[in-house]
Amino acid sequence: MAVPPLSLLVLITALCGIVGGVAFLLGASPAALAIPSLSAALVALGTALAFMMAVVGVSLPETILLRRVLKPQLIAIFIGIVTVAIIITGYLFNLIL
Repeated sequence: MAVPPLSLLVLITALCGIVGGVAFLLGASPAALAIPSLSAALVALGTALAFMMAVVGVSLPETILLRRVLKPQLIAIFIGIVTVAIIITGYLFNLIL
């Protein structure tokens, strides 16, 4: 008897949830937990990686912290460079893998 695709997807999602929970208990970054969940949702690895990097690299708390150290023009340049680098990385990983 063949396993229906929906059951397989539910099984993969449950296993990713378990792996994510264990990683969280071991002290992994919450952004790192997005990769198994996004992979279970059948998203390409480059897309999941770009999402994870964007959550960490271009976040509002980081921008607020940088505001104390950098001028607004430098923060805008930083956000622009990081955003372009994340997009390129996502596309490259999708092409390679």
